[in-house]
This record gives sequence, structure tokens and C-alpha cells, in this order.
Amino acid sequence: MQIIPVIDLLNGVVVHAKKGERQLYQPMASLLTDSSEPLAIVTALLNLYPFAQLYIADLNAIQKSEKTYCINFQLIESIVKNFPQLEVWLDAGISNQSEWYIWQKLKVRLVLGSENFSHLEDYHSIKQQSKNFILSLDFMPKGYQGPLELLDNTEHWPQDVVLMSLANVGSNQGVNSTLLTETLARAKKFNLYAAGGVRNIDDLLWLKKIGVQGALIATALQKKQISSTQLECFAK
Repeated sequence: MQIIPVIDLLNGVVVHAKKGERQLYQPMASLLTDSSEPLAIVTALLNLYPFAQLYIADLNAIQKSEKTYCINFQLIESIVKNFPQLEVWLDAGISNQSEWYIWQKLKVRLVLGSENFSHLEDYHSIKQQSKNFILSLDFMPKGYQGPLELLDNTEHWPQDVVLMSLANVGSNQGVNSTLLTETLARAKKFNLYAAGGVRNIDDLLWLKKIGVQGALIATALQKKQISSTQLECFAK
């Protein structure tokens, strides 16, 4: 099972995402480093463990902040250049082909988040541009956000699908087990990734047991709730 660290970028720094309450996010107070600067955070994560992937959420782009929309582009480009061993998965709030063209210039795997689409046709117009993207099914604190057809019909899915439970993100309350087990039951041929709520190695072992392909983790790594030794044992 893949373990994928996550960093959330807002106004040029890494912030602590918690329960999807984006207006309250504060700079990350990590136990791995004193800095909330993106390159320092990524360096600290790789000092903890040689991860193969890194998930980046550009919150400025996702929230369509007009004055700061492109503030993180150069930072993300710098991460890609400084850490060529990493496969970067990037959610930049892409909702149309113009935005797709902006971000596909970077050597990353782009994530299409369901929350960014009002209509299934908009999703398909971008889906036709690439077969290497990742779909994120976004469950906000108030429930699923996006076209219902995209959630209900797996024919619209790529091979890799993230189940993003924002109510569980940063909560230290565990994963959304109901969402995961129900989705796995109807989508066994897909690679499903759990995002939100992983607290410790026991959560990871449970996810592996039920057949999840990977887990996206931020808080538990930054707070040293999962050690490098545990990650090494888990990877075997």
C-alpha cells in the first residue's frame, strides 16, 4: 500500500488543513521542522522516509482567489525541480480546459476534484485531454460535492480515485470507514486512495486489510504520530 504525504499550500506557505474549514487554516506547526516553508517541509518529510509520491493541494487555486491565484505556481515548480524523485499529485482546483493547460505545463499528475464541477460535461471536457489524471471524490463536512453522476457511475472514473473526506482531515478522529467500505464494495477494480483521518499505524494496517491502494496523510506525519520505523516495517 502506498503512503503519500500531503501538503496544503496557501499564500506561499504550508498550512494545517482541519475539517475542511479553509478560512481557519493556519501555517503548519510541524514537529519535523520549525519552518512552514514548502521546500523545508518536503525536505523534512523525505528525511523521515523516502516517499515516492507527494500530494499537493493549492488552496489559492482551489478557492479561486483572484489576487493570489498563481502565487503557488512557482513554488510547486520549484518542488518538482528540487525533488525529481517525487511523483507529484497536484490538486489546483481545475474546472475548465484553460486551467488544465496552465497546470499541465508542470511535470505532475493532475487531480480533478469533484467539488470543482457543477456539470458532468465540464469534467468530461477535461478528461479527454489526458488519461493519466487522478479523480478526487470530494466529501465536504456537509456531504459530497460535485455531479452526482460522477459519484454514482464508475464508468466516469479513471483508474486512480481519491476518496477525500474533508470532515476527517486533520481531525485526529480516524478515517471515514463507512465511505471507504461502501465504495470498495462497488469499485474493486479501481485503485482507491483514502484521504482524511489517518492517525497512526493501526489505521494504515486497517486500510491495507480492507484493500485500499494507498493513504494520503498530513497531520499524523507532521505530528510524528507515525514513525519512520513504522513506515519501513509497513512498506515490507
